[in-house]
Amino acid sequence: MSEPCLTVTQALQARRSTRAFLPTPVPRAVLEEVFALARHVPSNCNTQPWRAYVVSGAQKDELSRALVAEAGSGRPPDSDFEWDVKFVGEHRERQFGAAAALYGTTGVERHDRAARQRSLLRNWGFFDAPHAVFFTMQRYLGMVGAVDLGIFAQAVALLLAERGIACCFQGALGMYPGPARRMLELPEDVGILFGMSIGYADPEAPANRTCTERVDLDAAVRFVG
Repeated sequence: MSEPCLTVTQALQARRSTRAFLPTPVPRAVLEEVFALARHVPSNCNTQPWRAYVVSGAQKDELSRALVAEAGSGRPPDSDFEWDVKFVGEHRERQFGAAAALYGTTGVERHDRAARQRSLLRNWGFFDAPHAVFFTMQRYLGMVGAVDLGIFAQAVALLLAERGIACCFQGALGMYPGPARRMLELPEDVGILFGMSIGYADPEAPANRTCTERVDLDAAVRFVG
């Protein structure tokens, strides 16, 4: 087992949505260890509905090119699951705040549509990460399966952070599933819910200086009794 660098508390506080990676791949044995440990999370009725596909090397580069072409084509998303939620109220404010924080650190002007588009397309280039993960489940599971996949993926993220490895959760990787579905040869009853880019953070990249705020405890939790 690889030597962990952080406690769970430290990993939770240290984790960031990394949007610029070094080309250095994570050793296969470390990735296998992380996903093996993540299997211990709970799931509804112990169904363990997740199936993760880790894509690396030449296949990752091929998939990245196909996804960027698909996302940049102007065609609307064709997700396997529902991803067209329109945020309102405080959720929309936080969405705008997160975007402003990212564009502020990367120098993208609000009205520069071309720059914003280039920034957006980096999602499907996996932010130059050496590994991309696609989290899948059978379509019929719906919300119940989505909860379990989220728990599994969060465990993966914290185990990576514990080992000094960065990642970025990406709903965008579920928006144009076609290229990944074809490469991974997914059956029709299985869908891609979301994805994640994995690697070592580029410490010099402005995007990785982005920091978003968290709401106060009393806005997130109510203690009764």
